[in-house]
Amino acid sequence: MDLRQLRYFVTLVEARNFNRAAERLHIAQPPLSRTIRQLEEQVGAELIDRSSRPLKLTAVGHLLHEQALQMLGRMEDMRLMVQMAVGSERRRFTMGFAASTMYARLPELIREFRIEAPDVELVLVESVTLDQIAALKDGKIDVGFGRIRFEDPSVQRTVLRYEQLFVALPAGSALAREDGPITIGELAAQPLIIYPRQPRPSYADQVLSLFRDHSIEPHVIHEVRELQIAIGLVAAEEGFAIVPESVRRARTHDVRYRELAERATSPIIMSHRIGDSSPELRTMAQVIARKYSEWGYNVPDALRV
Repeated sequence: MDLRQLRYFVTLVEARNFNRAAERLHIAQPPLSRTIRQLEEQVGAELIDRSSRPLKLTAVGHLLHEQALQMLGRMEDMRLMVQMAVGSERRRFTMGFAASTMYARLPELIREFRIEAPDVELVLVESVTLDQIAALKDGKIDVGFGRIRFEDPSVQRTVLRYEQLFVALPAGSALAREDGPITIGELAAQPLIIYPRQPRPSYADQVLSLFRDHSIEPHVIHEVRELQIAIGLVAAEEGFAIVPESVRRARTHDVRYRELAERATSPIIMSHRIGDSSPELRTMAQVIARKYSEWGYNVPDALRV
């Protein structure tokens, strides 16, 4: 007695007709009849009362049917449990990202990675660069995308590209109504909104250094947790913010963006553990190299294979 015979028998009981059962099983009727006969021979008794229409079970047939349902049910439970176990062993690749990198074509890279590695569970964790470094060293993430240069002997950094910085101004302000680049000096007396507030060093320190490199002490009015809050406060006419070029797509109806006269940039940096040669990391590098080439960006040598 095997599972195939039991499955055929249960299907016949449900259909109550040999022809209908054979159709459900996608087989011809004679093989089904032979299988039931073999099962009856193994049991030593008839299972089906063939004289009745529709077919009826004998007493032994009822007993076998009950046991067959239980056995097939247990087999299905086992199949599902094994399937879940296999699914839980899917390789996982965890990516940390600074919020502003989501404006810098990172979503397109994520979509492409999922296409290239459909069997890999991609986990996304928003975190600033400093937290990414600690998470990489602790094994909590596998790759990080941020903007801050941070040296650590166990972490490899690759500058993917540089984004030009722009000034985000309230759309109703006098400076927003002017055209062309704006100088650092013109911004000196204006209230500045920086982000993130913590931890430091961060992108906020890049912005502060930009002013201090021109011997200007900025008038900081707000230090906020994240980019979205900074842009919201600009729209509320609380002050201005210095943002990467890609952020200009984020909000345009009440925020105006002007180029800085003193050209300044912010890097987009990919970080990972030194010596990590996982197939997922290689796939990510290949995806970035291919998409950067398509977009007309320079491909870093570290990503060329």
